[in-house]
Amino acid sequence: MAENDGQGAGDTSGGLEVLVVDDESRLADLFAAWLQADYNVEAAYDGESALELMADSVEIVLLDRRMPGLSGDEVLDRIREDGYDCRVVMVTAVDPDFDIIEMGFDDYLVKPVSKDELLEVVESVTGRSEYETDIQEYYALVSKKSLLESEKSERELEDNDEYAELCERVDELRERVDQTVSGMKDHDDFVGAFQDLPGGS
Repeated sequence: MAENDGQGAGDTSGGLEVLVVDDESRLADLFAAWLQADYNVEAAYDGESALELMADSVEIVLLDRRMPGLSGDEVLDRIREDGYDCRVVMVTAVDPDFDIIEMGFDDYLVKPVSKDELLEVVESVTGRSEYETDIQEYYALVSKKSLLESEKSERELEDNDEYAELCERVDELRERVDQTVSGMKDHDDFVGAFQDLPGGS
């Protein structure tokens, strides 16, 4: 691959645009360094700066949840309220709880995060951008369902109405997505990834 020396900031042929947001500046810079070989990366060290850097060209946001000032949850709400069509991955030390069900993120990584984990999740959500809205939503919901199942006991899950609704939405979307995927026989990589998803029947 030819090296891109940063010439032509508007040229995304060297990679998609990623915004890394973390109040631990060294960690944000580390994540950015891991990604910059394949992506155009910017880093923000607080929620306000993140929102200032948001643009339609940003395709992926890696977002810490617990930050002073504007929290990651608030930044996520603003990104969705402002209508940005980007994938958002929460990268955080906060273990997932039932509150994640209504949050508008696409994936969730719990720190500490390895370079391989970070690159894998960015590549995964990048692939989702190519597919229809139903499929993107299905991936996001299955990710939440899988997270909760790894963190909560069966009894906690059974007793939670929001989790029950989440399962219903997953089943409903799975039917619609199955129909879409059946028309994508030539997209072997996607179909393979889809079949490997947790929570599928």
